[in-house]
Amino acid sequence: MKIKSLMRAAIAASFLSGTMLAGVAMADTAVKIGVLNDRSGIYADLSGEGSVVAARMAVEDFKAAEKGITVEIVSADHQNKPDIASTIARQWYDQEGVDMITDVPTSSAALAVNEITREKNKVFINSGAATSDLTGKQCSPNTVHWTYDTYALAHGTGGAMVEAGGKKWFFLTADYAFGHALERDTTAVVEAAGGEVVGSVRHPFPGTDFSSFLLQAQSSGADVIGLANAGGDTINSIKQASEFGITQGGQALAGLLVFLTDVHALGLDTAQGLVLTESFYWDLNDDTRAWSKRFAEAHDGDMPTMVQAGVYAGVLHYLNAIEAVGGKDPQAVMAKMKEMPTDDPLFGQGSVREDGRKLQNMYLFKVKTPDQSKAPWDYYELVATIPPEKAWRPLAEGGCPFVK
Repeated sequence: MKIKSLMRAAIAASFLSGTMLAGVAMADTAVKIGVLNDRSGIYADLSGEGSVVAARMAVEDFKAAEKGITVEIVSADHQNKPDIASTIARQWYDQEGVDMITDVPTSSAALAVNEITREKNKVFINSGAATSDLTGKQCSPNTVHWTYDTYALAHGTGGAMVEAGGKKWFFLTADYAFGHALERDTTAVVEAAGGEVVGSVRHPFPGTDFSSFLLQAQSSGADVIGLANAGGDTINSIKQASEFGITQGGQALAGLLVFLTDVHALGLDTAQGLVLTESFYWDLNDDTRAWSKRFAEAHDGDMPTMVQAGVYAGVLHYLNAIEAVGGKDPQAVMAKMKEMPTDDPLFGQGSVREDGRKLQNMYLFKVKTPDQSKAPWDYYELVATIPPEKAWRPLAEGGCPFVK
């Protein structure tokens, strides 16, 4: 009996020692996360300081301090320029000890950060950029693409417009990686459904005067004018299209990437009737409403965009993976993020695919009329829920080099 008691005591001591060592290891884990985005330009409202607020909320909800993990959030403005984004990313990784970069709207900037993150063997969780090339030909084992992409937007909004009878399309496209990818992916949807593209024009990014481009679209005879742009460019395009009486003349506008903040800036009188695709809406369910109320209290009363929601969910999943592996080794953390299901109050249950694509529902919304809106930020009517197997490009079709 004494021998058995001694054995049990030894096992208990060993277990306690291991537990204490694990606790010490986690206590020594300091994580630095960089929120890199537009803080002064046309994408500042949809990302900007709101994404920093969302990242801090994720750290708070993860209860990092209670788990012995120290998390520091830093932020910077890439001004929508890939060279500036590259410089900041290198400095963060090489000199400032940043472990993970998140957000990064503007696809050209995101693609640049994607390559540097691979080179430096860090982690990149993108929420702000749209190009589907991040999980396609330029995919990286160090990158997760959260929230949305051009493939999902094209199949959501583009597919809905074609089904509604919009067979002839003309594209007004932002002249950089995002706009090109969105036009490409939407063209594929239109042509697969038996429609045709009768023309396109590319405008400078960012732009201010879209009058000549809109006149070309108006004279093209297209049923649908596809706006392959975003943020302030989309807002100004829609406003100027209204001034030209384009929709009154029978042509439809397809805002292929429209954010909640865009609708807020346009006002329901101008935005009403727009069909759009998003992966998150603050008023979708009780969980999204509760979180969004907290966000608004910390962000001047503004409700969150899907980009800001994606930053929150991505940071939370990253921290959960760090806790699960007991450290922040990039390869181990990336493997765990792909192994573990995702589960958060904003997007619900989902997963991260081998190519880095985050899989969850997408939603087709229609902007309400002023009479239908009952409160501030009450802008969307849910038209359809698009399940993951229909929302996202199949793995085999992406062309990701490291996917076998």
